[in-house]
Amino acid sequence: MFSYSKKKIVIIGIGITGLSCLDFFLRKNIVPYMIDTRQTLPIDIYKKIPKFIKMHLGSFKKEWILTADLIIVSPGVNIKNSMFLEAMKNGVEIISDIELFCRETNLPIIAITGSNGKSTVTTLIGKMIKDSGYIVGIGGNIGFPVLNLLAIKKIQIYVLELSSFQLENTYNLKTQSSSILNITSDHLDRYPLGIKDYRAAKLQIYNDAQNIVVNADDIMTFPINNLHTDFVKFGEKNQQYCLNETKEWIRIDNNNILNVNDLKIIGYHNYINALAALALSETINLPRHYCINTLKNFYGLPHRFQLILEKNNIKWINDSKSTNIGSVQAALKSINCENVLWLLLGGDGKSANFSILKKDLLAKKIRIYSFGRDRKIFESIFSDITICKETLKEAVIEIAKQVKKGDVVLLSPGCASTDQFDNFAHRGNIFTQLAKEFS
Repeated sequence: MFSYSKKKIVIIGIGITGLSCLDFFLRKNIVPYMIDTRQTLPIDIYKKIPKFIKMHLGSFKKEWILTADLIIVSPGVNIKNSMFLEAMKNGVEIISDIELFCRETNLPIIAITGSNGKSTVTTLIGKMIKDSGYIVGIGGNIGFPVLNLLAIKKIQIYVLELSSFQLENTYNLKTQSSSILNITSDHLDRYPLGIKDYRAAKLQIYNDAQNIVVNADDIMTFPINNLHTDFVKFGEKNQQYCLNETKEWIRIDNNNILNVNDLKIIGYHNYINALAALALSETINLPRHYCINTLKNFYGLPHRFQLILEKNNIKWINDSKSTNIGSVQAALKSINCENVLWLLLGGDGKSANFSILKKDLLAKKIRIYSFGRDRKIFESIFSDITICKETLKEAVIEIAKQVKKGDVVLLSPGCASTDQFDNFAHRGNIFTQLAKEFS
């Protein structure tokens, strides 16, 4: 067990992760320092910080950082900043909240990462474990801080959704099973060296895993140093966990076990998510019949390829969680559209190369409405089929005037939402309201 007494501890980033770190140390009677680069904090966050906590807002406080013994950074903090590099050179330890968590538990951990589908698979495997009769703790990037799980009694196994940002500063993650679901170009504003840098962060999830589950259709999910020759594979076809040729059946070991029409979730990408969850479930020996029943009764998560309205034979689909190119491609692959597909793209593109989408977009009858900060990027790449609007509302109003029977309206922005919205959920909720108001 690690000891933190008599150490100067600095928490950087005062959001839900930072608050969970604060609570963690206060439970150990250790008083940390806290830093946030915002000039002011949301009132609900500020009220949760005791008055005796020393706090610095508006910038990174160099004196505290360089004289710390231990720094815990929130996922959004990039430690490639020169100040952090100087601190590490001077012997300051910089870790994530995930690392703190891993130092405190010996319980089994299932860890999941990937560019897309993380939350869906994390939720699915968590439900499978619960339906099999175990007490499960679900946390991480899914929205519940892992350190808060430590305060919950009687948990028997943890399921963690982990982002590349969280994995960057995690060194003692020991898992019963780990999986990278897919890797597509994302967060290039954080990884200037490109997708290899991004992938390297993701691959750390395999470092001390007893079982590895990979996507057979995505070589990027395979470990580089192949210490596990017996890893489990899921994929579209010809794998232990796959679909049949018509994509109507989920198969395990060449046997049809579940017709996709019996699922409540829709879309090809969700069938692949189901395969990943099944593969993970069997690495921890969950009864298959419980897991199949879980799949049959799983409705999916909000803002993930969610059919929010069907009116006059026109479908409106909310895929606001789509924040990168891969998620747009997954949505397009799952669309069944009789007539015109009206695609809403836009937001903060995070320096992504959207020209990759040309092949996907030109293969269908598509009209694009772009909006948000990087809307003109889409207009420049797809000029023949794109109309540019400043806001999502303006775009929806224009689309609503033109849609006809058999059309599909798809919000799958391929971008982060924070240029115009609080988060992807806020964007999805606004789209849902607009669809119902103007359709």
